[in-house]
Amino acid sequence: MADSSGKSSTYIGIDIGGTGIKGGIVRLKSGHDTNGELHGSRFRIPTPRPATPEHVADTVAEIVAELDSRPKAPQSSNPVGICFPAVIHHGICLSANNIDPSWVGAEVADLFSARLEREVRVLNDADAAGLAESRFGAGVDKAGTVLTITLGTGIGSALVHDGVLIPNLELGSLEFWGGSMAEKKASAAAREREDLDWQVYAKERLQPYLTHVERLFSPDLVIIGGGISKRPDDFMPYLSLRAPIVTADMTNNAGIIGAALFASEASASN
Repeated sequence: MADSSGKSSTYIGIDIGGTGIKGGIVRLKSGHDTNGELHGSRFRIPTPRPATPEHVADTVAEIVAELDSRPKAPQSSNPVGICFPAVIHHGICLSANNIDPSWVGAEVADLFSARLEREVRVLNDADAAGLAESRFGAGVDKAGTVLTITLGTGIGSALVHDGVLIPNLELGSLEFWGGSMAEKKASAAAREREDLDWQVYAKERLQPYLTHVERLFSPDLVIIGGGISKRPDDFMPYLSLRAPIVTADMTNNAGIIGAALFASEASASN
């Protein structure tokens, strides 16, 4: 599928998670319209154990092969976008808070490019989700600074200013509550681990954390993503910031769509 310029408007996006690796074909443009929608169903395979670079690369290759086999697969010359739960700087993994430590120092983009035999663009998973939400989801057409906070096993964060991603914010690593990392106290996993009810969690954990983050970055919009965004009535009524605060629109597809978008824009800039 191609847009009016003749360039392909579909890209493959891959979202690498702790329990599963999922991918999809993403339609980014149709004529003059930008869609940001999955073209067909997602394809998911459980994350291998151990989740070493070689094992994960093999699983990603299996997913890409399945997507490539579909009748409306993107052109093979299009780069594949992959999002990953780590700090990614110039294609190199710099952290391993929620992944196998063997990834630290790995040249992630080169690893996947060699395994797939095609160009690959890699970014942090929260950055991918935030990019997708700012372009196609809850932050669409919002000028200024859009801050996305994803709440799950840890806390992910993405800052997009006037449509431009500022990568690797890592606000889950902020020291809070006497020196603990914020995600140890305010993530969705922390709520479950400590058996906090939603009101206590929102008022005593999320509210002070989000107030602190807002003071640091003065966003024009705050988007709450991650698994708990499916249950806004449980916690959103207890949160209040200067900026508007909303839940994410794209939930489980945000990483796939954001990764594909990142790959498409990197390709367009070349």
